[in-house]
Order: sequence, then C-alpha cells, then structure tokens
Amino acid sequence: MPIPMSSRQIADDLSARIRSGEYVPGEKLPSLKELAELYSVSISTIQRALELTRDRGLTIGRAGSGIYIAEP
Repeated sequence: MPIPMSSRQIADDLSARIRSGEYVPGEKLPSLKELAELYSVSISTIQRALELTRDRGLTIGRAGSGIYIAEP
C-alpha cells in the first residue's frame, strides 16, 4: 500500500500543474472532496496543501464559491 502524500507534496504537485497550464488563471479547482479522493488523503490534508498554494500566490479562495487559480 503506497504511503499517502503529505500536504507539501500535494501543494508541489498542484503548483506544477498550475505552472504547466493544466489549470489556468481564473479556473476553479475541483472541490476539497474531489481533491481528497484524487490524492487519497483527508480533506484536512488538502486544506493544508491549498493554504500552501495560496501562500505561494497561485490560488485564491472565494467565500462560498471555491478555490480558483490566481491571475498572474
């Protein structure tokens, strides 16, 4: 059984996907639940990962709407 990814590893993966253009500025990321299922981790791990992407200036949260890719 594989070892679950850490929040930092997930943030690094999401950052790479954003930088490669897989996710484009203004695009909404999948929901916390969908990301947790994608990475096979808990929602709290995804929340920590998204905090890191926000701190890196790559994502922004919109209350009641979701997490979006930040405009450059």
